[in-house]
Amino acid sequence: MKKAILTTKVGMTQIFKEDGELVPVTVLAAGPCVVTQVKTEEKDGYSAVQMGFGDIREKLVNKPRKGQFDKAGVPVKRFIREFRLDDAENYEVGQEIKADIFAAGDKIDATGITKGKGFQGAIKRFGQSRGPMAHGSKYHRHAGSNGSATTPGRVAKGKHMPGHMGAVRATVQNLEVVRVDADKNLILVKGAVPGPKNSLVMLKDSVKA
Repeated sequence: MKKAILTTKVGMTQIFKEDGELVPVTVLAAGPCVVTQVKTEEKDGYSAVQMGFGDIREKLVNKPRKGQFDKAGVPVKRFIREFRLDDAENYEVGQEIKADIFAAGDKIDATGITKGKGFQGAIKRFGQSRGPMAHGSKYHRHAGSNGSATTPGRVAKGKHMPGHMGAVRATVQNLEVVRVDADKNLILVKGAVPGPKNSLVMLKDSVKA
């Protein structure tokens, strides 16, 4: 069965494996999540599982969203997300999903919203090189030439220029689950995952595994 769960990012730390290897890990508070809807090819045109996660007061949920939870017969949740899974029919509405759905050694893909960096120059945003910093230089941290004169007479699409950086959806693929603490609903993943602390991170089976 394909596996997926919603988590929040607690932070990073490091642990030792049994062989003494030091491993940097990201700690994720996983679930418990509740299945709010199961979509099928016959009824919806595609196969997917919709999950709710995180406690929230009922008065803070709008009527359309509350209607989704009422239809599923589950308490209201802060987050609701959908995972496209080929075998979604194996899940049931109202089913509770906890951290123990994954095990140490599993390969996963982690999706989240990256940290927002605001408006940044081309050096920080794209790793471009700066010019001479001496007094005679008139080129320090500028992005350089923007085009090629008369032909084509415009700035090409995709030109690396200053602008908004971060705060975009990103997926890190093929991460390894190092440890699962079922009692505390924690999943420890090797390496870094997108997003700041307390942000929502979606985990699912790796597509490359």
